[in-house]
Amino acid sequence: MKTLTLVVLLAALVAFRHLSGAASADATASITFTRDVASILYKNCAECHRPNDIAPFSVLTYKDARPWARSIREKVITREMPPWYADPRYGHFKNDARLSKKDIDTIVAWADQGAKEGDPKDLPPVPSYIEGWRIGTPDQVLSMTEEYTIKPNDPDTYVYFVVPTEFKEDRWIQAAEIRPSNKKVVHHVIAHILTPPAIAGSRRKSVEADRQAKNEQQIFYKDGGLARVRMDAPVIDDGADAPNGGAAFNRRAGEEGSDLFSILLTSYAPGKGPDIFAPGMAKRIPAGSKIVLQIHYSRFRGAHDKPERDRTSVGLIFAKEPPVNRVVTLTIPNHFFKIPAGADDHEVTAAYTFDTDVRVVDYMPHMHLRGKQMKYEVIYPGGKRETLLWVPKFNFNWQTVYVLRDPIMIPKGARMIITAHFDNSSKNKYNPDPSKPVRWGDPTYDEMMIGWMDYVVPNTANATPKPVK
Repeated sequence: MKTLTLVVLLAALVAFRHLSGAASADATASITFTRDVASILYKNCAECHRPNDIAPFSVLTYKDARPWARSIREKVITREMPPWYADPRYGHFKNDARLSKKDIDTIVAWADQGAKEGDPKDLPPVPSYIEGWRIGTPDQVLSMTEEYTIKPNDPDTYVYFVVPTEFKEDRWIQAAEIRPSNKKVVHHVIAHILTPPAIAGSRRKSVEADRQAKNEQQIFYKDGGLARVRMDAPVIDDGADAPNGGAAFNRRAGEEGSDLFSILLTSYAPGKGPDIFAPGMAKRIPAGSKIVLQIHYSRFRGAHDKPERDRTSVGLIFAKEPPVNRVVTLTIPNHFFKIPAGADDHEVTAAYTFDTDVRVVDYMPHMHLRGKQMKYEVIYPGGKRETLLWVPKFNFNWQTVYVLRDPIMIPKGARMIITAHFDNSSKNKYNPDPSKPVRWGDPTYDEMMIGWMDYVVPNTANATPKPVK
């Protein structure tokens, strides 16, 4: 028995030494850009890190990537890059940008070994990108009628441009993309559909509409072209416990054609791609509508020493036939919160109760420079509470849309709870001024709290779009 045991132990020792030697050999194997690293960067980073795009350097060639090797190493170790901020314990997303542990280890080893180039023959094919629309050739492009000039010392500016569509019939939108002509100064763009009733200035004639109009006038004021909440307006941090969920206006699921409000068409922000809807899903632009572009011009990429010009456009691809399901963008905000000066973890909530069954397809948390984290939860009619999305480290510079791998059914009566935390202290290096309390407002030195989401409902519209040839 002792002899058998000794043989087993010796065999195990030999196997262990063999495996250890193999692991050591793998760890010290020469890692090169052309053979090992380029394919990782091409797949996961080059979409932004290429010439004339939003990233500060390109990774398409060794010459371009080599000076940034140490920075790339640190960013992938901390998982700051590629940008992805959702906690992996909640939800499954088709656009999950996280690198695998193996890919991270490869990049780290490459940098630690001196960031060698390797044999040029090992370089994989350099990805080619369409210099233009990511949705393909649009069926129609709607552009600002003229360029807008941003002077070197201009502050953060929100500018609204109205673009007519001249649609004689309702159009169903299969894909939409916003393209600024100057990404250096455009932080984000939101394109709204201004419907004919909204153009005419009509509102529902009801006591509720009058109450709502007065409510909005009491809390908001105009600062040039910017909408801001008055500092002395009522304060409601826990919107989830308020009658209207913290919003200054009422919403109804599926009511994207309401004459009270415009309809969100699409948006552009760092890290957000175009809106491309699955077959059978589309958004509707009613006949006679106009598109309103809310463009945030900012020096978020640094100051510029000469005038910069921009002419932003929206590209549309029309559905070939009326969709089975209509896509609706739901906004769940709290307009009444107030973040005290110096507060490093201020909690704000908002809520919305669904009055019809919907299928949720994506989420987009939105805050400004003091935004710290945001969580989406749903309380089902039976009382069960479930976390759908948690972003524990929000980044204003990457307005990520989290696209679900499979849509989630949310039944009528379910209540969506959005919980946000803000850091208005001096510990937040991005904080414009920790000595002041902060309220809702358009400019980035104010704050916002929005839990956006897209969902689909059955298409009951009677309008039929013009066939696309």
